[in-house]
Amino acid sequence: MKNRIIAVVGMCGAGKSEVVKEFQKAEYERVYFGDVTFDEMKRRGLELNWANEKKVREDLRATGDMGIYAKLSLPKIEKLYNAGKNVVVESMYSWSEYKVLKEKFGDDFYTLAVVSNLKVREARLSVRDVRPMTREDVRDRDYSEIEHIEKGGPIGRADFYILNNFDMDKLRQDTKEIIWYMDSID
Repeated sequence: MKNRIIAVVGMCGAGKSEVVKEFQKAEYERVYFGDVTFDEMKRRGLELNWANEKKVREDLRATGDMGIYAKLSLPKIEKLYNAGKNVVVESMYSWSEYKVLKEKFGDDFYTLAVVSNLKVREARLSVRDVRPMTREDVRDRDYSEIEHIEKGGPIGRADFYILNNFDMDKLRQDTKEIIWYMDSID
């Protein structure tokens, strides 16, 4: 069986992290694009919060290279891929990042979009343990990600979709079916 790379995409609060956990249980190695942001925040001595996270994300992309996160994460992905590992990418956002990985890995690269209704996402994000968000925070983040970081492209071009509005067991089952499919194709 040939190893593969799958990026889990979707808006904040859709359930991407839960899907990634299922891939990890299936022995996919995780590469988190968000580490690029957090590493830069630490380098700058910034407090971990939504405002600083947004600033750093936008600063990195303001270099004019919307594929910067994929390029900075590529060595990790390549190392795992070349070692014969399956890889799950968390927090790939931009169309340019998608194109970097698609160009590099071709038919071994897939995307899975996790989608949820806005009200469901707002409710989830308001009670999460790490960086909870208000309705206004969610709106601002959605607008920022759609308008400034090309987030719609990878969602619109996804190879697989999971609708995740209510039932965590269904989310896990849907993910397991995609993993089974990924493992069965040559």
